[in-house]
Amino acid sequence: MKFTDRTHAGRVLAQKLQHYRNQPDVLVLALPRGGVPVAYEVAQSLGAPLDIFIVRKLGVPGHEEYAMGAIATGDVRVMNSQTAGLVPQAAIEVVVAREQKELERRERLYRGDRPPPQIAARVVILVDDGLATGSTMRAAALAVRQQQPSRIVVAVPVAAPETCEEFRAEVDEVVCAVTPSPFMAVGLWYEDFSQTTDDEVHALLEAAEEPHV
Repeated sequence: MKFTDRTHAGRVLAQKLQHYRNQPDVLVLALPRGGVPVAYEVAQSLGAPLDIFIVRKLGVPGHEEYAMGAIATGDVRVMNSQTAGLVPQAAIEVVVAREQKELERRERLYRGDRPPPQIAARVVILVDDGLATGSTMRAAALAVRQQQPSRIVVAVPVAAPETCEEFRAEVDEVVCAVTPSPFMAVGLWYEDFSQTTDDEVHALLEAAEEPHV
């Protein structure tokens, strides 16, 4: 199936997560920016709070679409040994420094004065708009694990089948709404995969803070 857009994908994904509906210890964490519209629909459906968790992909120099790893809030760095092994360490550090600046910029931009979410002893549902290699989500899961949640759930509308399976050994639960094969790329499974803007992220986070009707 193809999703109309991220909002549609979030509603489909939410139906796969109804066993967490109205549970007081559930927290939905979106990976900005593309994960935010998806996670917003999930949080609304479950009656759960929504927050963000900043992760940045480390792209191979000159071929940025290929991930050699990722970094996340909490000084977490996850590297793909096969890909990163082909890149000089000095070049890796340049990419890390650049992405660290962007990570910090987004923290300030999206979070503002709001404190980071309380993760300890909660069921954390990590949401993105899809999983290809999984390096970004892997960094997020590792960083969240350091804060001792009671459970980590990785939830995405679409994923490469093998990536979805790999995560089952790394977190407590994996929910991939569809796992097409051949997979190719996340964007192929959306009719509208236009980039989510900073303004859209702001608007959705503000809307999520409004009381549920």
